[in-house]
Amino acid sequence: MADFSPPDGIKGTTPKRGKTGKAVADFRPGRPSKPPSPRESRPTGKPANGSKNAAPNKPYQRRQAYAALDLGTNNCRLLIARPAGEDFTVIDAFSRVVKLGEGLAEAGRLSDEAMDRALGALKVCAEKLKRRNVHLARSVATEACRRAENGAEFINRVREETGIVLDIISAEEEARLAVLGCHVLLTDSPGPAVIFDIGGGSTELVLIEPGDPVPHILDWQSVPWGVVSLTETAGRGDETPELRAERYAEMRRLVSNSFAEFAERIAPSQVADMRLLGTSGTVTTLASLHLELPHYDRRAVDGLIIPTQAMRDINTRLSRMSPDERAALPTIGRDRSEMVVAGCAILDAILDIWPAPRLGVADRGIREGILRSLMSAEEGGRAAMQKLRGTKPDKKSGEKH
Repeated sequence: MADFSPPDGIKGTTPKRGKTGKAVADFRPGRPSKPPSPRESRPTGKPANGSKNAAPNKPYQRRQAYAALDLGTNNCRLLIARPAGEDFTVIDAFSRVVKLGEGLAEAGRLSDEAMDRALGALKVCAEKLKRRNVHLARSVATEACRRAENGAEFINRVREETGIVLDIISAEEEARLAVLGCHVLLTDSPGPAVIFDIGGGSTELVLIEPGDPVPHILDWQSVPWGVVSLTETAGRGDETPELRAERYAEMRRLVSNSFAEFAERIAPSQVADMRLLGTSGTVTTLASLHLELPHYDRRAVDGLIIPTQAMRDINTRLSRMSPDERAALPTIGRDRSEMVVAGCAILDAILDIWPAPRLGVADRGIREGILRSLMSAEEGGRAAMQKLRGTKPDKKSGEKH
């Protein structure tokens, strides 16, 4: 989400409660054995986009551009891609910290300054959508717009000034999209799995088991604690080591209390080899620190598996540092130095209720989930039309027989 930041086709739209001790998904064993990132994915044996030797595109090759826009509590992110076999190739992307939820916890409203920052980023997105001649797009807004009393008013303003129609999605939809976006980092294995997404204004946790084509959602929970909302609620207290420790303990207490009901429900699913996958700026930032990277590198982080005790050690170290000490770390910097502590507290609370021996890291989530759902829905519609017309598309090329 360090920037701190599931729809059609996913089984389990309404999460089931009850027995959850079935075989579930696992992380791909070892490191760095993981599927290629969307940016790196291309159809096997074909030249990259723009190559002079590329074969002319045919209508059935679905070369149209699709777009996913995610306006969160802290960030505005856009991803534009084209289908590439069973995956997609990213052709454009945009990300900017807009702090849309700044001050929301106290005022209950989006501030004029925050809305102006978000609009500035959305205007850049609108220009990219136009320039890339996007065929199909979905734009979503999450916790900040869900919670703000002027959220709907802001959505109308965005439509009038940019032409972008934002859909304020539910917490359940947000969780499902995150699962759809990162489930490719999971494979079948006899052990339960939890996927979590630490955002700016909320955190979603999802208990899953294997499903076809994606994991089946057994249970889920969304709590109103993200790195922005938790930071603002806990207040400041970084002046001394004692105050930092007290503030961190209060953050963990607030989050743990919100997780209590979900923790009780999923407790029967705990086994020796539990799986845990995180998709958020918090975990990608902590993974960068674990690797001691001089600057963020998605290729090194996405798909990484880290012992959870190593992550807990990093959380403890960061929570004891002063803001200036955290800001001096290369993959944190000044903008994230304050909010990263809230992310650490949320992660520690998650590890308390789901003490998996290792943590999988995903630098992918809602946007990728949107893209997959858009492409899948369009392909399903095309197949339905073919059936109505009495034709059968070839699985490899899409040609009629």
